[in-house]
Amino acid sequence: MKQIAHFRYTLLAAAVALLLPLCLSSGTLATEVLVFALAALGCNLLLGYTGLMSFGQGIFFGVGSYTAGVVLLQLKLALLPSLALAALGGAVVALLVGWFSIRQRGTYFVMLTLAFAQMFYFLAYTMKNVTGGDNGLLDIPRPPLSVFGLTLLPTNSSWQYYTVVAILFVLVFWLLQRVVDSVLGRTLLAVRDNEARASALGYDVRLLKLAAFVISGAVTGLAGGLHAMMTGVAPLSNIEYHTSESILIMTVIGGTGNLFASVLGASFYVLAGNWLSSLWPRWLMLLGFLLIAVSLYMQKGLFGLAVKLVDALRPARDEAAKAKEVIAKEKHS
Repeated sequence: MKQIAHFRYTLLAAAVALLLPLCLSSGTLATEVLVFALAALGCNLLLGYTGLMSFGQGIFFGVGSYTAGVVLLQLKLALLPSLALAALGGAVVALLVGWFSIRQRGTYFVMLTLAFAQMFYFLAYTMKNVTGGDNGLLDIPRPPLSVFGLTLLPTNSSWQYYTVVAILFVLVFWLLQRVVDSVLGRTLLAVRDNEARASALGYDVRLLKLAAFVISGAVTGLAGGLHAMMTGVAPLSNIEYHTSESILIMTVIGGTGNLFASVLGASFYVLAGNWLSSLWPRWLMLLGFLLIAVSLYMQKGLFGLAVKLVDALRPARDEAAKAKEVIAKEKHS
């Protein structure tokens, strides 16, 4: 059953990647959806599976952006090594942030991650020789997807680059789904539900939390690197508090405890934000009302709402199927 569910959610994620080009006219917007879906996946691993509400996701996203920008501008590396280093940078910083943050719980944990977010923001602002300061890193190239010098996929146009991002997105989703369905994922759920009991059973709770932080940082760093290549810029805004807030909002809107829910949340946030911002400059106020509605009436987010709708329609389908069976039996008799 676990393997069936794992395969089903991966297929749904792949379906989203295939449907976006059919529904959107902008390749950049479609790419942005998948990039932030990756970031929301990393956040969901912490919030939904480990019970850690981190306001430091923007740190990993920004570090991934800067790392990809620096290696592409200075070292002229290919696409895959640059993204690998971006993920590694996010993982290393997550190891540092997590090492200190997991020593506290509840409000103090949240405040520590917020403090780290502010600290890394000012570090990026002051280290102008590395990050470009307030201007960010500009003119970041977008190399083609190549292996040993052989070009597999070009990335010149926005839709060509979307193809590369879509492949990486589905691959990362599949890998993360394997993680949450593994013993590690089930143990993280045990830590989330009852940390004291998990510790009493002999699990190293701090080590498990740290592992979740590192995996989350790697995925979010990868998303940051992809975002830098998409825009050609690694701006200071990628590492500020607002980015952490946006990633967290996407995760909550989609629903926690299910990876595909993060894809729904990121898709809704990016697409609704793009549409509402063209109608009203203060569109974030409407988003605030949506968050209030989610908190009051949809604690499981958009994914929970979709599950409720499917469950509501299922009895009607079952009754219709039974009626058809009865009619078929009467005909044969």
